[in-house]
Amino acid sequence: MRTIVALPGDGIGKVVLPESIRLLSAAGFNAEYVNGDIGWEFWIKEGNPLPQRTVDLLEKHKIGLFGAITSKPKSDAEKELSPDLKGKGYVYFSPIVSLRQKFNLDICIRPCQSFKGNPLNFIRKNSSGGFEEPLVNAVIFRQNTEGLYAGVEWTNPPADVRTALETHPKMKFFKDVPSEEMAISTRIITKHAATRIIKAAFEYAKKYGYKNVTVCEKPNVLRETSGMMLSIAKAKAKEYPGISLWDTNIDAQMMWMTKNPEDYGVIVAENMFGDIISDGFAGLVGGLGFACSANLGDEVAVFEPTHGSAPKYEMLNPSIVNPIAMFLSACMMLDHIGENAIAAKIRKAIAKVVEEGNVKTYDMMKIRGGADVFKQGAASTLELTDAVIAAL
Repeated sequence: MRTIVALPGDGIGKVVLPESIRLLSAAGFNAEYVNGDIGWEFWIKEGNPLPQRTVDLLEKHKIGLFGAITSKPKSDAEKELSPDLKGKGYVYFSPIVSLRQKFNLDICIRPCQSFKGNPLNFIRKNSSGGFEEPLVNAVIFRQNTEGLYAGVEWTNPPADVRTALETHPKMKFFKDVPSEEMAISTRIITKHAATRIIKAAFEYAKKYGYKNVTVCEKPNVLRETSGMMLSIAKAKAKEYPGISLWDTNIDAQMMWMTKNPEDYGVIVAENMFGDIISDGFAGLVGGLGFACSANLGDEVAVFEPTHGSAPKYEMLNPSIVNPIAMFLSACMMLDHIGENAIAAKIRKAIAKVVEEGNVKTYDMMKIRGGADVFKQGAASTLELTDAVIAAL
């Protein structure tokens, strides 16, 4: 029997993860789940949102299924620490980012695919004055450990950092700015990591029959970092003669994706740009309630919905949130470990429930979230899970 590390995290993660496990069991996936401590609760109590005991569990079992995380700015995080920990040098850092870096989960895959009948799907006017609903089937490959999210940054940079940066001619513009009035974040991309994510994107396109891979960067401005991504992609594309290489700038891509989203297949980008573009495409297929992801390393893999912890909904009972993103993340886990038949069965059941339209959470009804959504006909998290289980 396989062991899965269950990482509920914060907020609605504590709701959608148990429902996902219930669905997995109903679909015939036989596994043991061990709980991993992660999130805001452990930051407050221990000064560490990712305790070593949780790292040890993932090192042992290799597969994690993750709910959601709460992250707050540095000053707010410090205020919420337990009184006996304040002033002792504890610094908050996102535990999911820490996991990605600890286990080198450098390949992030975020599918954004339409479900037929989803009332939240992207539509547009056609030339005859009617409407059309193009099929969106984009898969974003996000480099997960480098770029702007690598965490190499300073407020009030120390003298040696300032001196090193001032060897670059562009720093002349900031020569009169005092260091204490300056914050600096770096964007670091390495050839090894860029090659891995670009190769993974092409391999995925080859495996699943996509006709193009798009590099979404900004090489006309970020000449070094985005330039490296694009040059590596051009070299790698020669190994895949049946797949076209496209390149787009991140700003233009955000426009084009709402004009002709069906044109795009596999998209690859640096960490922040991948985050942006995947949320953009998720909005075309139903929003974050349908947005799933995989974080893959050489040995460890963690699967998670891309939505946040939505703490304002955590205490609502019954829960109102859409668990489909969590379900689809679980399906990605199943695919990863070779349980493709069970994954396909769950996806088919989800598609059936969405297309029939009889059971919809508040977001699928396009109403504002709150305790009164049930009076307007919205289903609870539990009821949607029940519907998908029934459709199995």
